[in-house]
Amino acid sequence: MGNSDLPTGNESNYKKITVKTSDGETIQGKVFLKPNYRVSDLFTKSESPFIVLVEALLRAGQDKTLIVNKDHIVWVEPEEED
Repeated sequence: MGNSDLPTGNESNYKKITVKTSDGETIQGKVFLKPNYRVSDLFTKSESPFIVLVEALLRAGQDKTLIVNKDHIVWVEPEEED
């Protein structure tokens, strides 16, 4: 999946988050949010069983694009806005 396959929009459509998975992995990355969406809406309003993290950072590397199954997420922490 190349960057051209990602949703288009300006940088303000992306939100930095930290995700903790059930296997203990902590992942930092960005998720695409529709206008007027919050991070929690990815879990409550979206039917998809997955979230897509871009520019993800984890032990195996950085600048990865990851597709994470929501069933394996323990918690999500949105980064505070300045």
